[in-house]
Amino acid sequence: MKNNFLSEKPNKFEFNSFIEQINNSKVGFYSIGLYPASLAYNCALHSQKENILLAPRPGRTLFGAFPQEISTSMDSKIKDRIKKMATIPNKSGSCFNDLSELIKNCNIVILASNSNHIIDDISLAIKLRKSLNREKVVLACLVGSFCMDNGEPFIICEKFPNLGFFTGFHRHGALRNPNDSFTANFCHPNSITALLGAKILNDLSPKIQVSSGVHNTECQYIKAIKNISSIFAGFVNDFHSDKPGMLPTINTVLLSQCFDQAASVSSFIRQFNSIESKNLSLKKLGYGEEMIIAQELVKEKIVEKRDHTFSQLNAVTADVLGSMSLPMEGKPTRNFQAGQVLSSLFLKLKRCPKDIPEFIQWCKKFSLSQGGLEGLKSLCYWPDIYRKFNIKNNNCSMINLIYLCFYATAKEKELIYSVLIDPEQITNYCQVSVRNKDSLELSYSLQGIDIFSIGELFYENIFLDDFDREACKQMSSEVDTKSNYLEVMKLVNKYFRN
Repeated sequence: MKNNFLSEKPNKFEFNSFIEQINNSKVGFYSIGLYPASLAYNCALHSQKENILLAPRPGRTLFGAFPQEISTSMDSKIKDRIKKMATIPNKSGSCFNDLSELIKNCNIVILASNSNHIIDDISLAIKLRKSLNREKVVLACLVGSFCMDNGEPFIICEKFPNLGFFTGFHRHGALRNPNDSFTANFCHPNSITALLGAKILNDLSPKIQVSSGVHNTECQYIKAIKNISSIFAGFVNDFHSDKPGMLPTINTVLLSQCFDQAASVSSFIRQFNSIESKNLSLKKLGYGEEMIIAQELVKEKIVEKRDHTFSQLNAVTADVLGSMSLPMEGKPTRNFQAGQVLSSLFLKLKRCPKDIPEFIQWCKKFSLSQGGLEGLKSLCYWPDIYRKFNIKNNNCSMINLIYLCFYATAKEKELIYSVLIDPEQITNYCQVSVRNKDSLELSYSLQGIDIFSIGELFYENIFLDDFDREACKQMSSEVDTKSNYLEVMKLVNKYFRN
């Protein structure tokens, strides 16, 4: 799929014509849920420009995603401006825009649907763009979960490498706050398209600062995995709210593992889908460094293990941090709220959920619909994503744990429950599970051996290259009888073997 504003090698006339008209560019949002409507509210509140068009999904109303009390409390003049963004005059008065109307009139069309519809929407947009002779309209998405097609889970921007991705942290209520400001990234693997697209999106509202990036696939992965992490964060922040000292540790591990996983994905996918920055370097685009690589010594050769270049996109980091934090006012993200529901279930039933359907029923009691819980959708695909990208357990131990909270056997869940409710056990799990499998202390702890209590074993591991491993197993050991977190790690290693 070609997906650029300009030809591959534009002449001066084509380039200058686009730049001269860039301030008149329009952005279209198709499929209007909470986020696009809230963003439109922000734009209507702060800008008089008519540079945004909206198109609700057929059969849906413009403000239907909002609870009635919020919809009625919105400024009526702002709502009228939003309605104007979404309608087109006709013989009978007016009607809602559709996707073809956006493609005819916009330079960027953001397909704002969730994972239930995004594949169909992308396919339709590509067909319409061709039939309307508008193939220089750039398509983008903001879907926040993994998707499934023919039994195989995937990342949208991996399946469509040239698809733009728009991301940032925007709580729906905060977007309607006239005093708040936000950051976002527009990512596209072609650096020129990324730069121009960010400029167009940056003009939507003075309160929304958009910068460019080239890591669309990595950012979409982070969006999906941080939605799972937000469930964990919501649970911990609610269930252990009386223990504020442990919360930063857990949130830090959740944050760092989101980025370590995405860095592993980046090294994998960039072997096949390279970033097009030959005309515009990443530093010129706004990155601090051209490349940030994690390397490892393997058989006396330095091997790239992870590519962290994308981590310089501050709005992406803000998205992860914000999604895993309680706001000063208003409600947290829906996935965070799902974690709070999980806490309520734990407190009431004294156990993990029996299965996902039981948990969904609990979410419905708290007015959380399954359609809005992108983290829960991504979670069910996690084992396949884990294997596909060869994610290491020390980079995803928290996701593995929350997965087994829902999908392990009833007996195994008793052990998981005991760790999740105990501050000492869960912080020990956080501290130890992030270690590499070659960690000296960890490898013996998982065998029930306290290496610090056996000087001979300790010495041979450090100073002898050819020590007898079998003989080591015969040595006496001290087993920590309170180490449920180690038993959970063994359970995780049973299910997840990378």
